[in-house]
Amino acid sequence: PDPGVLSPSSTAASLTPELRRLRRAVQDGGARCRGAGGRGLRAATGGGQGSRRTPPRCWFPPVCRWPARPCPSSCKEQALPPGNAAPQIPHPLLPRPAVPSFTSIPQELPRAHAALRRQKRDWVIPPIKVPENERGPFPKKLVQIKSNRDRDTKIFYSITGQGADAPPEGIFTIEKESGWMKVTQPLDREHIDKYHLFSHAVSENGKPVEEPMEIIVTVTDQNDNKPQFTQEVFRGSVPEGALPGTSVMQVTATDADDAVETYNGVIAYSILSQEPREPHPQMFTVNRATGTLSVIASGLDRERVREYTLTVQAADLDGEGLTTTALAVIEIADVNDNAPEFDPKTYEAAVPENVAGREVARLAVTDLDEPGTPAWRAVYSILRGNDGGAFAITTDPATNEGILRTAKGLDYEAKQQFVLHVAVANEVPFVVKLPMATATVTVTVEDVNEAPVFVPLVQLATVSEDVPPGQTLTACTAQDPDKAQGQRIKYLVGHDPAGWLAVHPENGLVTARDHLDRESPFVKNSTYMAMLLAVDDGSPPATGTGTLLLTLLDVNDNGPEAEPRDITVCQRSPQPQLLTVTDRDLPPNTGPFRAELTHGSEDSWAVEVGDTGILVAPLEPDTYSVYLRLLDQPGRAQVTIVTARVCACEGQAQGCPQRPQPVTALPFVLATLGALLALLLILLLLLLFMRRRKVTKEPLLLPEDDTRDNIFYYGEEGGGEEDQVGVEGQGVCQGLPSRHVPPWLGTLIHRARPSAALLLQTSTFTLRG
Repeated sequence: PDPGVLSPSSTAASLTPELRRLRRAVQDGGARCRGAGGRGLRAATGGGQGSRRTPPRCWFPPVCRWPARPCPSSCKEQALPPGNAAPQIPHPLLPRPAVPSFTSIPQELPRAHAALRRQKRDWVIPPIKVPENERGPFPKKLVQIKSNRDRDTKIFYSITGQGADAPPEGIFTIEKESGWMKVTQPLDREHIDKYHLFSHAVSENGKPVEEPMEIIVTVTDQNDNKPQFTQEVFRGSVPEGALPGTSVMQVTATDADDAVETYNGVIAYSILSQEPREPHPQMFTVNRATGTLSVIASGLDRERVREYTLTVQAADLDGEGLTTTALAVIEIADVNDNAPEFDPKTYEAAVPENVAGREVARLAVTDLDEPGTPAWRAVYSILRGNDGGAFAITTDPATNEGILRTAKGLDYEAKQQFVLHVAVANEVPFVVKLPMATATVTVTVEDVNEAPVFVPLVQLATVSEDVPPGQTLTACTAQDPDKAQGQRIKYLVGHDPAGWLAVHPENGLVTARDHLDRESPFVKNSTYMAMLLAVDDGSPPATGTGTLLLTLLDVNDNGPEAEPRDITVCQRSPQPQLLTVTDRDLPPNTGPFRAELTHGSEDSWAVEVGDTGILVAPLEPDTYSVYLRLLDQPGRAQVTIVTARVCACEGQAQGCPQRPQPVTALPFVLATLGALLALLLILLLLLLFMRRRKVTKEPLLLPEDDTRDNIFYYGEEGGGEEDQVGVEGQGVCQGLPSRHVPPWLGTLIHRARPSAALLLQTSTFTLRG
């Protein structure tokens, strides 16, 4: 029969036998429900193939278990929802009854009684709920769609949308004339949980008789998926000694089933086993709802158990359904609950004196905490016995040993033995109160031969630069630290760059071996530095060094000098030439300076302080030597020869043109020079040959003092013999240009010298001309 709605007012005469039996069953069930505290009786029946009859039951709150057990007094009755079917709300722990939840379109009952007349309704499509994973046969009827205009004209029905003519296509169909909507295959809520379709009703001529209405097919869940852990193995750690209640980590599982409308996807967690089962078989607990693992018992000790393995279970239906398991590995993290201990506790060592950074001993410790962690790494300190900070101790990062070293050189004469008390701790403090371990290190200082020490290390002395050789300048003495050995000290000059000093080997008196010179390049800022040595007679000998700083007082031993020494002037209206005057001495042995011309230069030149080279008498264009005599403030004189080149020009000289030389004179000059060079070479070879024939070898050159006298330069202090020679040569040739002086004239002025000296003197004279 077509589905319909049973009403309490329906009479038995108007009902078919089948409907009367169903009515009696509903009334009996309603009585039972009212006796149990339920309210109302409504039933929905489905007709046709595949329909299911809903057994009579009560409408109770969800906390009431159905159907056999009575509801507690705390369960309050709730009003039935509008409609023909009682709502289906099963207990969360019971599977839902496989009864389609829909409201069918009422059909007209037999007209045996006026109360069962069909009530006219508009175009209505009820919501449809279909369980997933239903068994066949398929297609299976879901609901019949009817329009209230089917009496006036023949209606044809159709559906469109998802699951009909849109992907996935063909899941839902509808009989064109009867309006029965069918499902053609089992549904999967985890794939699609809701289908949205539209129903259409048209007349025979294809004209729509109703507006398209939406049909929502909801796929109800079944517990067909078991929970799945997000990881096969979960790993976490917790410090040893953690108190109960300390959170460790969280395990997580998921379930594809519905966890909102049903308990199919509600997961509950539990611990199945713990390995190892010590010191207590239940050291951890898990939160049933969140999966958080935490400590439940005290006694976690890494030195006893380093790791726990828990088997954790996840079950759906709030712990009553399908299950799965995973492993949770909990590592017990180390904390500093064990103090390091020395092994052994006493040490003895010997170290030579005066050696800094020398390794004295290595101190070993043992620690039960995790190697390589801050709770295991040792930190050493010296508590007592480290007088003056003579020792330092560090940690070897590889072995965790304490390395004891000398922080500075020890002194055997001051202290022969040290007794050190060394303590050890860790990089992090102890979590509990523990005693600190200590060790004793006895260090014996060994005596070695120490070098003498100058007192003071830097000796300062001030002397005049003109002290005569052999005069005592200062005394530098040293002391031997090895007083008990009674060693003797010998003094030596270690570094004397100018070779001016000598030291007495026994008493350390420093004397002048040669003339001192403050203007020497070895003197910096009037200070001369030398190094002295003190050597003892120990085995092996030890050498000490000392520094001598001599401050040289200036004397007026240098005359003024002018620069530049080459000038160019014009023959007519010459411009003054500015010369710079310098003196290597210090004030007051310098300026103000005075200048004068000598050796007849005053006849043609005039000079003032700061200026020289004013031509006062006309001279032929040529090169001349101007003798300029400069005097400093105390009266120290120095003659400087300035080479003046007179050009045939007027005013400021820009350069002299080369004067043409007679063509016939050039070969003569070259021939003369070649002859002179050949003669000199022959004389030199003859001299060498004669000296080889002598039995007693004589020096080729003159004695040192005589040779130096012959090559003395005009610019050097004091004015040597050569200054006078130059003056005489110019005096003889007064009025002649210098280029007209024959090269051999200088040789005639000098006394007869050996050939080698004559060559040297002649070369010097020619260069200055």
